[in-house]
Amino acid sequence: MSRFDNVIDRTNTNCLKHDFSSERGMPDGLIPMWVADMDFTVPDEVVEDIQRAVSHGVFGYTEPKQDYYSVVAGWFRSHFSWDVRESWISTAPGVVFALAQAICALTEKGGGVLIMRPVYYPFTTMIEQNGRRVVNSPLINDGGKYAIDFDDFERKIVDNDVKLFVLCSPHNPVGRVWTEAELTRVAEICLKHGVPIVSDEIHCDFTFDGIKHTPLASLSPEIAANTVTLTAPSKTFNLAGMNTANTIIPNPELKKKYDRQVSSTGFYQNTSVGRAACKSAYAKGEPWLEELLPYLSGSFDMMADFIREKLPRVKFRKPEGTYLAWLDFSDYAFAQDELDRIVIDKAKLWLDTGTMFGEEGKGFQRVNIATPRCILMNAMQSLAEAFN
Repeated sequence: MSRFDNVIDRTNTNCLKHDFSSERGMPDGLIPMWVADMDFTVPDEVVEDIQRAVSHGVFGYTEPKQDYYSVVAGWFRSHFSWDVRESWISTAPGVVFALAQAICALTEKGGGVLIMRPVYYPFTTMIEQNGRRVVNSPLINDGGKYAIDFDDFERKIVDNDVKLFVLCSPHNPVGRVWTEAELTRVAEICLKHGVPIVSDEIHCDFTFDGIKHTPLASLSPEIAANTVTLTAPSKTFNLAGMNTANTIIPNPELKKKYDRQVSSTGFYQNTSVGRAACKSAYAKGEPWLEELLPYLSGSFDMMADFIREKLPRVKFRKPEGTYLAWLDFSDYAFAQDELDRIVIDKAKLWLDTGTMFGEEGKGFQRVNIATPRCILMNAMQSLAEAFN
């Protein structure tokens, strides 16, 4: 039995996934598999280091010293052969915060910001809520494997005077891990037209079946100088509640603009406990992650087998990365609200409806499978009973 098979009761802990159904308009009693955190305890070593930080008993102002930056940079060097310099790193309370600040720092009000839907919905909200224009170059769904429409991508940049491109890599929700060739082509188009790139790589550590993530900024010095990379230990080590992230910006001019924008928000320091958690996770969490990845991969395989046997009208392709399944119910030809009602009222599941990620998600549901397998298979059985 794996440590990840242990069922942890997260109720009554102010847990967003489990304790806020009524506040979010959902009935009680649903199996929650929506927001992207994991139902697993973090590595023991990280818990011990957090407890050590808390036991000191004084929580005054702190800032990261050299050892923090060294550990963060070391993770990306050792795992992705990306020679990150410590001077490139800026801290942030979260990747969505960093995304919003990068949008504000690198564009003007009314400026066009390009995204590729279906995509993580805060991309849209951060662009719109900061007074910029969303420009969409939809991904191509080729039998469940998504691809970039490079011709449309470049045309949208030119026709809409795009000032910034926001990349999701690995891609949430479709699960693509972009190849070096794909990344190089979009990066070269952006360089050609003078469009900086913000690359959200928060899911970089979740790849399966021999597929490897390539940091966009690792491709060449020219691409690095045009890229702002958003990272955090929050997905990898289930530390979202610690509010700690790291933005990597090799170009000193872009970094100066970004840091000035962050400063204008009044943000100066992460919490000392969150910083301790981040440093500990990157320094000591690798053995735990090495156990987790095959567990998640196996869960996806179980899910695929179940769908093939019990839900043959649902299309599912195992993702190359992330712990998010993108289920296609379009063969049922339900309107999205009807599909959602069946999932909620009959299957008793709380999932993310596909249209959250853009109209291209119509007919889909996103499922977070980072939970003990007994819960995952119970949810799949409920889904099969509802649709059969």
